[in-house]
Amino acid sequence: MLTWPAPEIPVLPGHGGTVRVHDSTTGALVEAAPGRDAGMYVCGITPYDATHIGHAATYLAFDLLLRAWRDAGKAVTYVSNVTDVDDPLLERAADTGMDWRELALEQTALFREDMTALGVVPPDVWDGAVESIPRVVAAVEQMLDAGTAYRVPLRDAGAGGTQPDLGDVYADLSADSAFGTVSRLDRSQMLALFAERGGDPDAPGKRDPLDPVLWRRERVGEPAWDGGALGTGRPGWHIECAVIARDALGVSFDVQGGGTDLLFPHHEMSASHVRSLASAAGTGAAGCAHAHVHAGMVALDGHKMSKSRGNLELVSRLRATGVDPMAVRLAILAHHYREDWEWSAADVTAGEARLARWRDAVSGNGGPDAAATLAELRAAVATDLDAPRALRAVDHWCDAVAAGDPDDGSWEVGAPGIVARAIDALLGIRM
Repeated sequence: MLTWPAPEIPVLPGHGGTVRVHDSTTGALVEAAPGRDAGMYVCGITPYDATHIGHAATYLAFDLLLRAWRDAGKAVTYVSNVTDVDDPLLERAADTGMDWRELALEQTALFREDMTALGVVPPDVWDGAVESIPRVVAAVEQMLDAGTAYRVPLRDAGAGGTQPDLGDVYADLSADSAFGTVSRLDRSQMLALFAERGGDPDAPGKRDPLDPVLWRRERVGEPAWDGGALGTGRPGWHIECAVIARDALGVSFDVQGGGTDLLFPHHEMSASHVRSLASAAGTGAAGCAHAHVHAGMVALDGHKMSKSRGNLELVSRLRATGVDPMAVRLAILAHHYREDWEWSAADVTAGEARLARWRDAVSGNGGPDAAATLAELRAAVATDLDAPRALRAVDHWCDAVAAGDPDDGSWEVGAPGIVARAIDALLGIRM
């Protein structure tokens, strides 16, 4: 898939330090990428109603991580996806009377526009579920051959097209001794979340209620693709991300990212699939991601923003009313990425006021020494992407500008330019 235009990231004097993030598996701050290079997979949208503030908050969080890594001198490979065929998309298309393909294209284009406006660095690899189907088919066939997947007979009338005997294909989680090590939940928690978040624990014929679908056979009225020996059908969600991540980053990479609602089942299941594929290929056990990093949920009207509930504030809607996207970005960055919080009109107002104040402060010919502010910005983003701390550092510098030249020789002519470039490079706020 084609991504959106990449923003120009200014080069800063010196370089940032070691970046540490909160690993959801261990609960500890860990070095996000111990090596010279960094690889990150962030789960993308299902394009049926993009882009609400909750989406934006997630992608801004990982945009901060990418910027911090680059400032530290790392070569970064950023990978993401678009789940452009899935049950929620098909359901929304049916409800609105749109062709599901048109809906996916429309909402993906809108997502690109929103990400461009917000100054988000695009992925190096951005694959759609549909374009990945041949690779998914090959992976599922490999798992069947290795005995880490199995077929379940079809029961729906008309299912399976001309080959109803082939059945759906499910992953056999009992073949993965490391299953559960990502989320560290007990079985009752897993079962509850699996049912709540798109799983099918009660599907007849499965060996275990938690086993996830890898290849869903053709159903009447649903889109389907040639799956070769699998029969016509479409991919499961978890195997889609597993294959895209593995193909672009290998079986082990630095960070798997997304919202907290993806820790289980999605990230647990996709990590299991990567391990199974590595084992089937004879490449040995794979740890998948070094760290699992998750952004908090954003609420509106007392509930988590949800397409199904309809309590959404859309980035495109804010832009259409004349709100500067940089003010939206500042409004989001005022909250720590791991925090659960509730969006309100006051967030926009505060973001607009802060943006105006910052732009006024950097528009002059001089200001306080920028070195301390740059160092504090770097320290903030390197410590679990602490954007609120970074914003306070800029606020402090702006306070000093507003107080005026102390006439003691500490005022530097080039300071506003350095601060403006630091704000842009590290926080993604264009001055």
